[in-house]
Amino acid sequence: MTAPSQLITVEEFFGPPTRSRALLSPDGTRVAYLAPWNGRLNVFIRDVDSDWAAPDDVHDADTPGARRITSETRRNIDAFSWTTDGRYLLFQQDTDGDENWHLYRVDPAHPEEPATDLTPFEGVRLIGAHLPPDRPGTAFVQLNMRRPDLIDLFELDLATGRLTVIAENPGDVHSWIRNRDRLLVFTMEKGGDHVLSEWTPGGRRPIARFPGTDIPFAVLPAVPTPDGNGLWIGSSRGSDRTRLVRVDLDTGEQIGGDGHPFFDLDTPRPEADPRFPSSLILHPGTGDLLGARYLGARQEIHALDPHFATVLPRLAELSDGDLAHVSCDATAQRWVVDFTHDRDPGVTWFYDHATGQARRLFRPFPHLDPARLSPVTPITVTARDGLALPCHLTLPAGAEPRGLPTVLLVHGGPWYRDSWGYDPEVQLLANRGYAVLQVDFRGSTGYGKAHTQAAIGQFAGRMHDDLIDALDWAVAQGHTDPDRVAIYGCSYGGYAALVGAAFTPDRFAAAISYTGMSDLADLIRSVVPVARNAIENSYLRYIGDPDDPRQEADMLARSPISRVDDITAPVLLIHGANDVRVARRHSDRIADALRSRGAEVEYLLNEAEGHWFINPDSNIELYRTIERFLARHLGGRRSSATS
Repeated sequence: MTAPSQLITVEEFFGPPTRSRALLSPDGTRVAYLAPWNGRLNVFIRDVDSDWAAPDDVHDADTPGARRITSETRRNIDAFSWTTDGRYLLFQQDTDGDENWHLYRVDPAHPEEPATDLTPFEGVRLIGAHLPPDRPGTAFVQLNMRRPDLIDLFELDLATGRLTVIAENPGDVHSWIRNRDRLLVFTMEKGGDHVLSEWTPGGRRPIARFPGTDIPFAVLPAVPTPDGNGLWIGSSRGSDRTRLVRVDLDTGEQIGGDGHPFFDLDTPRPEADPRFPSSLILHPGTGDLLGARYLGARQEIHALDPHFATVLPRLAELSDGDLAHVSCDATAQRWVVDFTHDRDPGVTWFYDHATGQARRLFRPFPHLDPARLSPVTPITVTARDGLALPCHLTLPAGAEPRGLPTVLLVHGGPWYRDSWGYDPEVQLLANRGYAVLQVDFRGSTGYGKAHTQAAIGQFAGRMHDDLIDALDWAVAQGHTDPDRVAIYGCSYGGYAALVGAAFTPDRFAAAISYTGMSDLADLIRSVVPVARNAIENSYLRYIGDPDDPRQEADMLARSPISRVDDITAPVLLIHGANDVRVARRHSDRIADALRSRGAEVEYLLNEAEGHWFINPDSNIELYRTIERFLARHLGGRRSSATS
């Protein structure tokens, strides 16, 4: 039998990357990327043709030729972008996780100047910023500046910061799209159907209607075509699968664009999470559609542009992983790309299509050896009612895959999905000797709308049964010791962990809820004003309406707070004090109830974070706490730093 792999420290997994998230400038001469400075990720720039051969673990703050252009010390920068003319770089930042995003501008030509806050309004949330290819000095931004519950559209001059009101929300507009000479709006009718209309001086002209049952939140993606006459969207009309179509803005007709016979137009969370690329690959300067991503057990990309069809095979030769973030210059000859892989945190490459030459720029975590990490295996389990449940199983490298302590790791959302790829959380757990089981239970996205809609009314019902059925499979296969199982998740996954501990207490030796909700009625009543008009097809359809007494009673019955006295396993609660999605009282109430009867509960409350912990020191504390808790109750390994 081979020996278990060497322990990898929490800091190695969750400390800041040496470099990450590289984007090529429009002129193809510079690369902007994130690197640590004073403990936080900041934006740096290097010439693409400079010497990148220095050791990956040399800090860029000390590297000749690397220029730092931001100076954030409070919070990591998570994502950024070049303006279409390459004059500026833009990034978004909130305050300690409050999700009131501001848009900042930095000038690469003047790295000594501080970043300019282009939306310096307290308590106001930037909803989106669109950089139109035909207006390189302009951004169109959506802000709830006039009223917390209404999103208005503004034109922003990037050089001067001047904001000009383009349109005020009359009360029912959920999002705005500027498409050359047209202004488009998405609204929602009573009953949940989404309506796309053209906003004109004389009123609105309806263009197309989309069933609310098919779309829990919004029509995504929704990308203007460069000619101004169409909109690329994901549509499942007449099909269980989401495909790419072009909406003709004159006729409303959905013209067939592209599709896959088995997979959805999808990345793990398309258009909603900066860690993942968009499901559409666009030319950053022109807005032309280059390709579309489909995701099953692995990613498949369809090239939809003749030139990109010649580039894509050359990019694919660079790695056996899945192509992730992509950027190119204005000529689409020079490219900077990275990849996702189950056992590799990634590699960033530069490729010149004109010469055919490629070279590696960096690895974000060079100290992590893929050979020491654990493969992630896609599997399918059949639920008790016959529904196919896509799952991912990760077994600790070097360990006999029999009778293992196991973590049932539940994703958030639930309108989200797990997928094949590198996840430091999964790899940490596997390195500590745990089998990790991830289940794309009913309600998960990416497997067709029938799979998602099977979750309607099934919170703490069949959605939980799916988790138990997958766990039973792992036990039957011999992988899992049924007496050493923990259930753990974030957001919806945290709720699922509390449901597991309260509704099926005999199945779990421990439970970890990270920003999980404990009261479904309270969750819905406390939705932030700017999102209240958008929850009809998600929270209200899937969970219930707390204003209806009968539905409220059912929601309480499905809430862990109503069954807290049934919890017998030790519980770890984790919350960000500034969480605006799931208020900290959801964890406070569980902690108080458990403590009042002397039950075992541990509570980690971070005063500087929100719904997800962003800063490296916050995550290091979080995962040290999880590592220690699981070792105590499941018997897995832990590093000396957490003993």
